[in-house]
Amino acid sequence: MLFGKKNSIEDDLMAEERIYQQGVATVRGLIAPSAIQIQASQVQVGDTLSTTVFVIAYPRYLNNNWFSPIINIDFPMDIAMFIHPAETTVVLKNLRKQATRLQSQIDIEARGGKIRDPLKEAALANVEDLRDGLQQGTERFFRYGIYITFYAANEETLRKNKNEVITILEAQLVYTKSATIRMDRGFISTLPLAQDTLNVGTNLNTGPLSTTFPFVSANLSSNDGILYGINRHNNSLILFDRFNLENANMTIFAKSGAGKSYFVKLEILRSMMFGTHVIVIDPENEYKHLCQTVDGSFIEISLGSSVHINPFELPDVPEGERPEDVFRNTIASLIGLMHIMLGSLSPEEDTVIERGIREAYAIKDITETSDFSSFGHNDFPVMSDLKQILESMEGGESLSRRLEKYTEGIFANFIDKPTNVEVENQLIVFNIRDLEEELRPIAMYLVLQFIWNEMRKNLTKRLVVVDEAWIMMQNEAAASFIFGIAKRCRKYYTGLTTITQDISDFLSSRYGKPIVTNASLQLLLKQSPASVDLLKETFYLTDHEKFLLLESGLGEGIFFAGPKHAAIKVIASYSEDQIITSDPRQLLDIEKAKADFDE
Repeated sequence: MLFGKKNSIEDDLMAEERIYQQGVATVRGLIAPSAIQIQASQVQVGDTLSTTVFVIAYPRYLNNNWFSPIINIDFPMDIAMFIHPAETTVVLKNLRKQATRLQSQIDIEARGGKIRDPLKEAALANVEDLRDGLQQGTERFFRYGIYITFYAANEETLRKNKNEVITILEAQLVYTKSATIRMDRGFISTLPLAQDTLNVGTNLNTGPLSTTFPFVSANLSSNDGILYGINRHNNSLILFDRFNLENANMTIFAKSGAGKSYFVKLEILRSMMFGTHVIVIDPENEYKHLCQTVDGSFIEISLGSSVHINPFELPDVPEGERPEDVFRNTIASLIGLMHIMLGSLSPEEDTVIERGIREAYAIKDITETSDFSSFGHNDFPVMSDLKQILESMEGGESLSRRLEKYTEGIFANFIDKPTNVEVENQLIVFNIRDLEEELRPIAMYLVLQFIWNEMRKNLTKRLVVVDEAWIMMQNEAAASFIFGIAKRCRKYYTGLTTITQDISDFLSSRYGKPIVTNASLQLLLKQSPASVDLLKETFYLTDHEKFLLLESGLGEGIFFAGPKHAAIKVIASYSEDQIITSDPRQLLDIEKAKADFDE
């Protein structure tokens, strides 16, 4: 009796335990949808609709990476690939039968006097090649299935996404069918369960099957050009000539200390070996050591400097252009400069300034039809000439007073002198580090205008580097000017490189994104969490690429060249590193070594 009573108590406890376990929340219960409805052409999982298609036929030839457009498409879907190896002996037996049948048909037709059938002969040749490959072990045979399940919130979006993928595949002669009445099997097959419940496949040998591998890394190597770095996907070289692209423009975005200036200096050094001329606008004294090493011209622009650029100086008329066009373009650039110097101007003030500029030239006997090459640096008007003219013009008194600090105040030595800059060396660096913050945008505008005139006057293979370009993007007129150069420099055999660490300031200008999209090259190095989302949206990065930018080391990032891009690591030799380094500790060691050597 006691034994029977004990068993009864245990049964009651087990029953209560089962009841308790039924009420315990499990992971399966937490992640499972509230309901699943299976229909002939779709499956509804909670509030989400899904439908599945599978590939049924491939073309005779498949190119590598043909499936990447589907992998990279920007809407939710799951893709499953099932590869079932076939027994080689069974395949060889079937191929032998097929080869015998084809050979017999060809022989019978030949004896009957019929003309040769190219299709049968090609089929026989393919069968024999495949038999040879299987027999030698260089080929294998597989039954291969590709299933794609699409997800959307409504039927219209689901149908649109499905048709878009089918269109891309059919353009490559890859045909699909919908898993009608088998949607549950299709749904299960594309879940990460490794269960091929749909079980639809096509026979493929090793060669065609390998082309379906979707994660083919971009190859950015070419037969000429310079070495930019190492492709981190496959350790190949990123080697090409930027002047062979649609344009030679480049934009670089990176946080401070990520290696953007290091990369640019390395490119400058290697480009100079191929005869490229380089002009740099350097706001932070980053390029001085490089410039001195290659015997370039390091031009310091500051309030106390003896170097001056006169914005009124007119360039020689380039071949194929008219003097009046050059004259008017210079006036337009001067008006843009006034917008930076004086702040926002009304349309009436713009008109007054334009009249004043024309009168300043007229006083020097310079008109639209003059031969500008006959004038020397001292023959052009300067800023104080414009101030005096505005002073005597109706509506120009206020503008004249606002110009006073640039002609008589502390900034007078900066902009109110004839040009005395010569650019004959292969590397020219304009250093503006010692200028006041207020004057930096003006100086960058002046230097760019000077460079623009040089580009049009002397046609040569040239790179123009604008470091900390966000400074110019803060002003509408300056941003417009740099965008104009970015659009037109290609015809003068020039590539513009814009570098910035402040992506938000750069893209907040309405000219920021057009400058980026107009560049054939982009380099994204290590980013801060605050700016990486904006970069992801601008460059259509995947989540993996976004995290790669957050976790990249020094000189690592993503390099875009035309339609291709790859993860890059910038590599320099020891000698190059000694020339281009910006590390203060290295620079001190180099200076100390030089001093010891001189002693």
